[in-house]
Amino acid sequence: MSTVATGRHPSPAYAGTGRLIRLALRRDRVQIPVWLVAFAVVYAISVVSLKDLYPTANDLHLIAVSSAVSPVVLATNGLVSGDSLGAVVAAQTLLFLALAAGLMNSMMVVRHTRQNEETGRAELVGAAVVGRRAMLTAALLVALATDVVLAVLLTVVSVALGLPVGGSLALGAATGATGLAFAGVAAVTAQVAEGSRAANGLAGAALGLSFLLRAVGDTTGSVDESGIRVTSAWPSWLSPIGWAQQVRPFDADKWWVFAIFALFVVATVWLAYALTGRRDHGAGLVQPRPGPARAAPRLPTALGFAWRMQRTTLLWWALGIAVLAVTYGSIADEMDNFLDEGGAVADMMTQLGGGAEALTDAYFAVTFLMMSFFTAAYAVQAVLRMHGEESSGRVEPLLSTALGRAPWMLSHVVVVVVGIVVLHVILGVAVAVPYGIAIGDVGGPLGELMPAALAFVPAVLLVAATAVLCVGAFPGRAASIAWGLFVVWVLIGQIGPLLNLPQWVMDLSPFVHVPALPAAELRALPLVVLTVLAVLLAAAGVAALRRRDIAVQ
Repeated sequence: MSTVATGRHPSPAYAGTGRLIRLALRRDRVQIPVWLVAFAVVYAISVVSLKDLYPTANDLHLIAVSSAVSPVVLATNGLVSGDSLGAVVAAQTLLFLALAAGLMNSMMVVRHTRQNEETGRAELVGAAVVGRRAMLTAALLVALATDVVLAVLLTVVSVALGLPVGGSLALGAATGATGLAFAGVAAVTAQVAEGSRAANGLAGAALGLSFLLRAVGDTTGSVDESGIRVTSAWPSWLSPIGWAQQVRPFDADKWWVFAIFALFVVATVWLAYALTGRRDHGAGLVQPRPGPARAAPRLPTALGFAWRMQRTTLLWWALGIAVLAVTYGSIADEMDNFLDEGGAVADMMTQLGGGAEALTDAYFAVTFLMMSFFTAAYAVQAVLRMHGEESSGRVEPLLSTALGRAPWMLSHVVVVVVGIVVLHVILGVAVAVPYGIAIGDVGGPLGELMPAALAFVPAVLLVAATAVLCVGAFPGRAASIAWGLFVVWVLIGQIGPLLNLPQWVMDLSPFVHVPALPAAELRALPLVVLTVLAVLLAAAGVAALRRRDIAVQ
């Protein structure tokens, strides 16, 4: 006789979700707190700095008016909406917060979905009672919880620093909602792509497209009669980052915009679930192209194999840096007019740009400093590819051949070094050519700006060499240490001069030692010292790898 079940049971597709959430939280027990603390610290420092830069209502009004009519600020900082302290804070920080939240969420979702399948962890977990949708659901719920905590944390920091409660809630919620939107995007890309790198690349491309749409919409918008509010054009409404800005924290506080976020998240999550049921485990909807019947002559070599593994990462970084550099170069001709209108901003730009009297030179110095952070991020990511190959177990069979540990690591180091130089050459050309077109002298600025771009190569090499040392000497914590040092150095280089940090603290960052060309004179000694230190650290990393066991997780 059959038995009728009277209790309600969860759908088999979601079985095991709770255990997978606990597993994801355990894996991210360091990364999530580091992200959240970094958000809070950077935001708090930004608010305090803006208070010092614009101490009076007149100062706030002037910066709002000058920013609203400048494509420079609208493209790089964000939408201008109001002249209160909170409105200026939102205009200066919300774009960065939204971008960082999108990056954090996309990496988190891919890490707990596609990467688990790629490394075989999902297959082991799937041997237990785990539903088809459990892993994706767990990743999205962890992302949701992180975004809620982030929103609350930013709200608390804002209120603690004296900003209005309503605007603080709107800014925190807009940041969290943007992160959740890109969690949905990453959930889709994790189903489409077969590898975690490809999934992260697609999600990153969506993030970059969102930034560009917002920039186009803001710069082609109109300024209202008060002169302190910009009405964005329609491209901004196609971007999750643009939606965050349209909330207009500390000004209009448009809560209805969150309905757009909700619809977008529901749509992307629904699509991700639908795609999950239409593909095989471990496979993506877009299959990788089959390779040629015969390998290229250089592929069996250590250097050729390293290039094959690193070239896609370099290509995407080169594309992103080129787009940003062209943007900054094309608006450089307007910097003198804009900075002449905002005295506090001009002082800040001059301080960051090495004290140059020519504001355009100071702008270029700051631009190359900021862009060198991106090339350094590429360097860390590319070097840590070796750590990923080692921890996944793929390098052990490779080293069982005639290939030794030192040649294997050095081949990757050579590719990364060449990649760093190539990115800085692209940076110099992409900034100089649009600026030359704007001033009517296409090739003229190249001779001055290319050395300014290449001057940061030794500092980026030192960042890369530090990552090599982490891979060689600290395999268990290589990623955490390398990225942690990178963040500290970037923060010192970016906001250290504004906060008047002690010189010994400033000297900890390799970026501080680079001459601020073209605003300052070229000094060869710091660049030579940075290069020598980079060689020594890289050599120490190679030596450490040769003296330890291969680490496999």
